Amino acid sequence: MSIDLKIKQLAKDYAAEVVANRRHLHTNPELSFQEYNTAKFVAQRLKEIGLTPQEGIANTGVVALVEGKNPSSKVIGLRADMDALPIFEKNDVPYKSQNEGVMHACGHDVHTSSLLGTAKILYQLREEFEGTVKLVFQPAEEKAPGGASIMIKEGVLENPSPASMLGQHVAPNIPVGKIGFREGMYMASTDEIYMTIKGKGGHGAMPDQLIDPVLIASHVIVSLQQIISRNRKPANPSVLSFGRFIADGVTNVIPNEVTIQGTFRCMDEEWREDGLRRMKKMAEGISEAMGAKCEFEIVRGYPFLKNHPELTRRMKAEAINYMGSDNVIDLDLWMAGEDFAFYSQVVDSCFYRLGTRNEAKGIISGVHTPTFDIDESALEIGPGLMSWLAIRELQQ
Repeated sequence: MSIDLKIKQLAKDYAAEVVANRRHLHTNPELSFQEYNTAKFVAQRLKEIGLTPQEGIANTGVVALVEGKNPSSKVIGLRADMDALPIFEKNDVPYKSQNEGVMHACGHDVHTSSLLGTAKILYQLREEFEGTVKLVFQPAEEKAPGGASIMIKEGVLENPSPASMLGQHVAPNIPVGKIGFREGMYMASTDEIYMTIKGKGGHGAMPDQLIDPVLIASHVIVSLQQIISRNRKPANPSVLSFGRFIADGVTNVIPNEVTIQGTFRCMDEEWREDGLRRMKKMAEGISEAMGAKCEFEIVRGYPFLKNHPELTRRMKAEAINYMGSDNVIDLDLWMAGEDFAFYSQVVDSCFYRLGTRNEAKGIISGVHTPTFDIDESALEIGPGLMSWLAIRELQQ
């Protein structure tokens, strides 16, 4: 039997176990940097497979190696994130979250259970490939500074060092049974902007005696968009959005200060630095020219995620070989952020999407919503495909 058929058979054989693991994780979600029971569960499952997990990287991270023949010949890394979100689940399912206010609303339960399935498949086939697969179960994708950055600092890309990294993420906008790829820049950097504009408040009927921070803040918000439209190269995707504007006055009372919070996203690290510098200078300058003071704080998020073109091209071709050309699609740019980007900045990486949507079953909710769920048939596809991609990449 060919290796792809063996993988498909094993993925089918293990599908019920992968579903059970996913449901356990979904029922027992844990927030970023608090994945203690999740890490114990993962480590125990890896031991049951026959692997020797390394625990405690980035506090709750878990790493294990599946060694084939000649294990030092080549190493490839596979990553799954483990944390959940602070969301109250509204699904009425047997595996509904039992931790009130915490939910696997971004599919990390899928990623973790899928990689456990991949581990089991690869372990069974370890005599049929050369090299080593490094399994990375990562905490805190959802919270800055991101578990990926901490794991990298603590040596996850060393001893042994993977030549490339693969990551898989659920896609509720893609029908189950289909996979998506994109070469080059794919997801955006994510920085947060916090501004406090301090003026002099007072009676709304006497504006000449005030330094109106509401008016000044309005000028700042409108002017900052000019940086995106006039200083950014048109071919460079970028977004600046403000979602919080607090001027705590009333109809005839102007407050002393206004607070503003927003997000800046782009796909170029040089422009990222330049854009943030220009925003700070403009906000402070406008405020000063109008008699106020602007406190401008930047909370650094994740870098932009770039899929290595040649690696991604190979992975897409192998996905077509495994699943058929009709089931592999091209992805658009996505301005959301992902801390897998940290890996992509230092090692050849490919981050692809696993379709989980099924309109006939009413499974249509997006990630980060209280009704997010998946068609669990994806839990046979995900482990099988990742196993196939890993083995094929080791053969390159």
